[in-house]
Amino acid sequence: MNVQLLNRALGTAGPEALQRDELSRKLRAIQAAPGVRFDGRDERIPFTQGQESDTTADLRAHHAGVNCIAIDRLISGGAEASIKLWDLGHSENTHKHYINHPVAVVKKSSSSHQYGITYVCFYPFDSLAFLSSSYDHNLKVCATETMTVSATFDLDSVIYSHSLSPIADHLLVACATQHSTVRLVDLRSGASTHSLAGHSRAVLSVAWSPHEEYILASGSSDGTARLWDIRRSANSLGLLDLEDSVGIVGEDGLGKDARSREKGKAHTDAVNGVVWSDDGRHLVTAGHDERVRVWDMNSGANALSHFGPIIKNTHLSTLLPLLVPTSLQESGKQVMLYPNPKEILMFDLFEGTLLKRLRVPGVLVAPIRGRAGQMNTSSRTTSLAWRAGNVDFYSAHSDGAIRAWLPKTPEELQTDIGEAEGFNSTGDEDRKRKRQALDDVFRDLTKQKITFT
Repeated sequence: MNVQLLNRALGTAGPEALQRDELSRKLRAIQAAPGVRFDGRDERIPFTQGQESDTTADLRAHHAGVNCIAIDRLISGGAEASIKLWDLGHSENTHKHYINHPVAVVKKSSSSHQYGITYVCFYPFDSLAFLSSSYDHNLKVCATETMTVSATFDLDSVIYSHSLSPIADHLLVACATQHSTVRLVDLRSGASTHSLAGHSRAVLSVAWSPHEEYILASGSSDGTARLWDIRRSANSLGLLDLEDSVGIVGEDGLGKDARSREKGKAHTDAVNGVVWSDDGRHLVTAGHDERVRVWDMNSGANALSHFGPIIKNTHLSTLLPLLVPTSLQESGKQVMLYPNPKEILMFDLFEGTLLKRLRVPGVLVAPIRGRAGQMNTSSRTTSLAWRAGNVDFYSAHSDGAIRAWLPKTPEELQTDIGEAEGFNSTGDEDRKRKRQALDDVFRDLTKQKITFT
């Protein structure tokens, strides 16, 4: 940091470079913040700021597991069909203890969802409304302030995820459903009859382009990732092919008059994650073949980023890598956060280099309460969400917890190092004492005279 300040004082670095360096430092310093907790119970427990008691040891946002989260204000969807709204305004950028409680809840009822929530997202132009989908086949639009349902669309199929364009004038919600077509719901007219046909099996993930309002990407359990232009009568722009590292260059080398590709697979197994970079130049897909692939959207070529055998992905539900905003990084760099079962992996998106492993704190197998009673389940990370305007993110887990990940200050990191060194020295002393006790016992035994009769 002192080097950056010196360069700024000498005029060799501008304020933008200084700000970017500081944001990059904070990004590298992100750690789990176990003191920031989310308690979704109806009754609140006594708690003193900065202190933790035995009664706070097992706090859950949703008692049956958290399936998804989204952030404008934090909203979470649970496996027990409830949706909860959380106010993060009191969660300072610190690792001190703080318990968040929901400010509003949509409970399971005849007018709300009947089964587990699969996906939630805020209306991109106004956080006063959000959309939710569920295993009950319904897409619902809700008012954030009153948490009441404004509209319901029954698609007669399980909805795994949905997407609303952040830039488009049209109000089309793309839905990934159990059927082989991408369903489009028009919020303006209320129609939900239009569909995009091309996949041969269930569609698991959809995402609108952040720069082209009519371009949509989808991933299916048939192993394919498709691109769509909803203005075209044929709709499909073609497939992404994992064996193509050149792409379709067209007449001018940039895709002009290029023929679409209708053969090939993006993954050798189901594709359950599709994410655009914020500049729209790259698409990231995740599949059950335990691979993450990066695609150049100028040509559709496989960028050949390789993240190694550490990637795990076996669950049918949508699993979306989180791309850190490019404004926090050096030019030409992109960081990806991947939700592995027991950890969150930080990668360089284009190099495939593992930058950091963020271990998920807490138990790895947790008791979950459901209709059949209590059962033990392996905790996995189900969703990640970046908090805009900050250098922190939040994760949802099948054990019912929502966890915060915040950057530690240099002082906090130094304190942690000192505590770890103190713990290690104490542990060394304990091991020496036990070793000495064993040596004494052995010495006493060997001194005894043994007589054979």
